[in-house]
Formats: sequence, structure tokens, C-alpha cells
Amino acid sequence: MLRALHRALLLAALTVLPALAWAQLIPNLGGQRVGISAFQFLKLGVGARGVAMSESFAAVADDASALHFNPAGLVQFSTNQVVAAHTEYVAELRHEFFGVVYHLTGEDALGLSVSSLHTDDMEITTETQPSGTGRYFTFGDVALGLSYGRRMTDQFSFGITLRYVDETLDLLHMRSFMVDLGTYYWTGLGSARFAVVIANFGADAAPSGSVPGPGGTTITSFQSFSLPTVFRLGIAIDPVDSEDHLLTTSLQLDHPNDNAEHVRLGIEYAWRGTVFARVGIKRTIDQPVFGEDQTTAESYALGVGVRVPFALSTIGADYAYSDFGRLGPVHRMTLAFTF
Repeated sequence: MLRALHRALLLAALTVLPALAWAQLIPNLGGQRVGISAFQFLKLGVGARGVAMSESFAAVADDASALHFNPAGLVQFSTNQVVAAHTEYVAELRHEFFGVVYHLTGEDALGLSVSSLHTDDMEITTETQPSGTGRYFTFGDVALGLSYGRRMTDQFSFGITLRYVDETLDLLHMRSFMVDLGTYYWTGLGSARFAVVIANFGADAAPSGSVPGPGGTTITSFQSFSLPTVFRLGIAIDPVDSEDHLLTTSLQLDHPNDNAEHVRLGIEYAWRGTVFARVGIKRTIDQPVFGEDQTTAESYALGVGVRVPFALSTIGADYAYSDFGRLGPVHRMTLAFTF
């Protein structure tokens, strides 16, 4: 068994490391676009499983977190699932996700999702009252999604998500509708599968409301911002797939409209479908594979998980640890009920 595992790890390395090295030859096309998009919380990964694989999950996407990563993944598993995830993010931010996937038939599935980013109310300060004015303001984001996935053939699946997003910053609101489009293709070459996703696609959005301006004026007109659209291209293989052991490797290239392109690599090991260990790394396209990425705080992720049968369902618990350098660690917990 150890010899087979060593061969599998070598195969995975030979598959993904040359791709990472080649990615360093691609010019950084997005490094000049940082900060042009709204609704940044939509780029936060959901589900400790996918996050522990450094969000290299578009071509895996075989659980309810496919509602975020790739809606075509809704038909890559046959059971119904409810998932709830909590993230203790940096700067005392908290990220929540709740999703439900229900299979209408063996060929199509429907999903609902709710995600939010929030923090405690913050006291307003001014130049003349640096200790606080006694008035507090609220910041929060919420997104509601409706997803549908369908298996078109034995090899090809398609999915779509329609999403409504609302951002609140004190007296202002910013609202928008957007769409995710995903595809999932089994190549027929062993366990290799291929995925393409366009996420958060839609028209520009602008805040609405009114705020006090200089000289007693009121400001009611604001600049519009693009949505955080991202193009994901992923491939996954299972170099080990036996009754007791499953090893999954995944490589993904992300092309966001408001930042540099980056590569994600994830590995998951499963023992008897019960105990899981995961690791992932993220690298900006022109940064070294080994060593520190100078362009982002996000570096690597680790995670574990368990699946336990219970009555007529299965309960799963996953944990992920993400390293954000000077910003500190980020912890994620997920509970999933499969029935």
C-alpha cells in the first residue's frame, strides 16, 4: 500500500508542478486592476473542505459547496445535502454560509444558498472626536443564490446560479443581481475531469442613499463599480482510488477582473470515505512556486474532516486553517448533513 501511495504522490507531483512552473511564464495581466470591484466578500471561499484545498475546487465540486465553486457540480453527487459553514476571518469579520441541494431527478438538481459577511457595529469617530461620537454604523453583506445543475450527457454537466447581493455601509446600500455559469466534463481519461466557471458576472453597481456632504450639502450620486467577476479553469485527477484509499489532486487557474491571476493546488486524502486530510497552496502567477508570495497574504491551507453515519443520514464535519501571514490565521468550520 505504501508503495502505491508513493507512486500516486509522484504522479500527482509530475502532473501539477510543471503546470505551476509554466504558470510563472505567464505575464501578470491583472496586477494593475486591484480595487476596482465591489462585493469583495463574494470571493471568499465557502466550506472548509474546498478552502483546505486552497479553493482549488471547481473540478472537484462534489458536495453542497458546489453552490459557490461550480454549480455544475450539483449533479456530481447523488444525495441531498444541507451544509452550514462559519469563518472567523481577519479584522474581526465573520463569514457565514448556508446551502441546500436537492436532487429533482438523477439528472438535475436544485440548490439554495445564503452567505453573509458581517461585524459588530462600529462607533463613528471624527477629527474633533477621535474617541467616538456616540453614534454607531453598520457594515454587512448578504447574498442569496438560486442554483440549478443538469447532467447533459454521461460526461458533460452544466450549472447556473442566479444571485442577489446587498451591501450595507451605514446610510448607503448597494444592490445587484449576477450570474454564475459552470461546466463540468469527465474526459474519459481515467479519473480526469475538467471544469470552467464564470462567477459573479453582471452589470456595474452603484450605492444608493444619501450622506451629509461638505457645507451642509447632501450627496446622493455615487460612482458605479464592476462586480468581482472571476474566470476559473480547473482539472482534477484521482491517482489513487481503491476501497480504502482515495487521493484527489486538483489544479486551478483563477483570472479575476480586479487582481492578478493566480494558481491554486489542492490535495485531499480520504480513508474509507470516513477520515480526510487536505492541503493546498495559492501562488500569484509571477511568483515562485516555492518560497513566499510577495503579492498576497494568503499562502497555504490545511484541513481535516470526518464523515459519520447517523440514522438515515451522514453527518460530516470539516475544519480548515488558512495562513494569512501578518494578518493572522483564518479558521473555518463546516457541518454537513447528507440524506
